[in-house]
Amino acid sequence: MVYPERFSNLPAHAWPRLRALLDVHEGGGEPIHMTIGEPKHAFPAWVTDKITEHAAGFNSYPPNDGAPALKEAICGFVSRRYGVPLDAESQVMALNGTREGLYNAVMALCPETKAGGKPAILMPNPFYQVYMIASLSVAADPVMVPATTESGHLPDYHSLPDGILNRTTAAFICSPANPQGAVASYEYWRGLIELAEKYDFRIFADECYSEIYRNEAPVGALQVAHETGADPDRVVIFHSLSKRSNLPGLRSGFVASSAENITQIKQLRNYAGSPLPLPIQLASAAVWNDEEHVIENRAMYVEKYDIADRVLGNVPGYASPEAGFFLWLPVKSDEEAAVKLWRETGVRVLPGGYLAQDWNGENPGQGYIRAAMVAPKAETARGIELIRDCLYPQ
Repeated sequence: MVYPERFSNLPAHAWPRLRALLDVHEGGGEPIHMTIGEPKHAFPAWVTDKITEHAAGFNSYPPNDGAPALKEAICGFVSRRYGVPLDAESQVMALNGTREGLYNAVMALCPETKAGGKPAILMPNPFYQVYMIASLSVAADPVMVPATTESGHLPDYHSLPDGILNRTTAAFICSPANPQGAVASYEYWRGLIELAEKYDFRIFADECYSEIYRNEAPVGALQVAHETGADPDRVVIFHSLSKRSNLPGLRSGFVASSAENITQIKQLRNYAGSPLPLPIQLASAAVWNDEEHVIENRAMYVEKYDIADRVLGNVPGYASPEAGFFLWLPVKSDEEAAVKLWRETGVRVLPGGYLAQDWNGENPGQGYIRAAMVAPKAETARGIELIRDCLYPQ
């Protein structure tokens, strides 16, 4: 049996690697799970009622691109949040979570060749793994650009040579960043949009952590493109209810862009996509229309930021996250630190190297561990204190 070569050199995925690393050891206490970014705050209680209210919709095939009520709610969110007017019929599409959209946008929008050669797709390193898989699926070179302390934990795409930029068809950016919590400024977005205009590529803005922040709401890519008068085809944004509303199991998100980009993405969905069930779509509309629960949720994360700052603030190299719900903590060896923490305390974290790939012989994630602050406040505080006592003794 012959299999595709494009996936033949993939490393093991982060989660099986983590289990292989830790499960051979006995945990040193009651487990505290700080590995996966799965929110554990309560979602709005009325979501279940909304699904039940529209349960008859499970008896019908759902609208492929999103029910009118859902698309209107999405446009309302984008308008309130970013001041950008969108046409519900032509500029948004509902997604089964952002991962589906991030993958299929590459399939639908990235050409097979550019500048007479193999295309390149840019991504931060560390990165969300779907960026790499999407690139390989369209036979593009995934160009992993380090997002380190020196670059403000965001990739410096301007530093790439013309030979790569001339072949670039798309650039991924996650802001707020997973795992570092860095936020792209207005100036960063404007500079990237100018680079995309110069070298003719699209920006895929993964903004699923946009509603979890400490002080000021992160600026959005579509907002900057709108305000600077950029080509509307240049930016594609992706959002989700998973983090914003503590609904990762709902698998509900959206993609928004120009009408031409969305037409191409919808066409792919017509042939190869799977729309959200109608009751999920209508419940999602209600969630996008409500901001009260988002404000309450954000306040709980701010309390956790404060706990982390208080407990870890004296750790050399500690960087308080601007947004998101991860701690990106410096260590000498990521795997050794994760094993030590598990064996001595029962706290499970993710080695940073599992979220990155070698670039010029170095893996920019290997000097870090990622700890997700998703559990209730008391459990999160206990986990952070155990991390300090185990890995950073005074």
